[in-house]
Amino acid sequence: MTTQSLWEQLGFAIGHATDLEGATGCTVLRGISGPFRCAAVRIGHATASRELETCAPDHLVDRTDAIVFTGGSAYGLDATAGVMQWMEERQRGFAVGAGVVPIVPAVSLFDLAPLGRFDARPTAHMAYAACDGAVTHHIAEGSVGAGTGAMVGRGGALVHAAPMKGGVGLGDAVSANTPALFSVAIAAVNAFGDVRDAAGAIIAGARGADGQFVDVAHHVAAMTNAEGSDAFGAPPPSMRTNTTLACVAVSVPLHKIELQRLAEQAVRAMRARITPCGTRYDGDVLFAIAPLPDEGADGTPTPAAHHAMLAQLATDALATAIERAVRTA
Repeated sequence: MTTQSLWEQLGFAIGHATDLEGATGCTVLRGISGPFRCAAVRIGHATASRELETCAPDHLVDRTDAIVFTGGSAYGLDATAGVMQWMEERQRGFAVGAGVVPIVPAVSLFDLAPLGRFDARPTAHMAYAACDGAVTHHIAEGSVGAGTGAMVGRGGALVHAAPMKGGVGLGDAVSANTPALFSVAIAAVNAFGDVRDAAGAIIAGARGADGQFVDVAHHVAAMTNAEGSDAFGAPPPSMRTNTTLACVAVSVPLHKIELQRLAEQAVRAMRARITPCGTRYDGDVLFAIAPLPDEGADGTPTPAAHHAMLAQLATDALATAIERAVRTA
């Protein structure tokens, strides 16, 4: 069973729009035929977002129509209008009497330099095309969509080390005993820190002049004083341009508060695979999504054991997606 077929089983499709010359792009995740339920956790401290509040468990809206990952920093958030247009043309959105309002949370990463042009930003036309061309099979990975201008190991600027290419990756995890329980994940990795494999070895990040990884987390720890404040003063601009955007999807309809808790647990994958993660120079955000329950469902609660298993599956799927984001870039 492939990652792509699992996306289809869950009812989700993914599309990319890529500007290679400008080194930017956007990625759209949408329901194949309708909305889904969504929660989110903000991990970093430099997030640029739009409609992220609709993912909160106490928000009036209990449905989401699409999620946008975009390059272009805060400028790129304007691309979301293209997805809004696509949805409105198909009358997909939150009903408000005279029409619908599509619910499309969007988050952006910083790719305004150095790979491309500072003035190259994803547009509404690009996001519309990504939404329209979204697929469930053979979903592209690597330097595409939101990962086009992504880099990893930018924190290496502390010791004059060069970053490496980041990108978009996919992952999946299926329960060995209960195949109906599974998770899929997508990550656009553009990180301050390095990316590690399952054994903890750095596989992409900041490299010194000798070509060896310098270990960003080690140098950050070494440059922090006993009071816990940064000892290296104001960071260079190249360190302020990070963000990893990710989403995990699970095969069981869950309430928003349950998805919120699942996302909070799946963050383990980001902290294990990206070191350091969620710094004040990152805008990291993790979404957790699930299908809406079928009409007429009896509302029977999901067993507690399934919650624990789904959280672990989501963590495993996300870890794979992060690793593939740099291996395929």
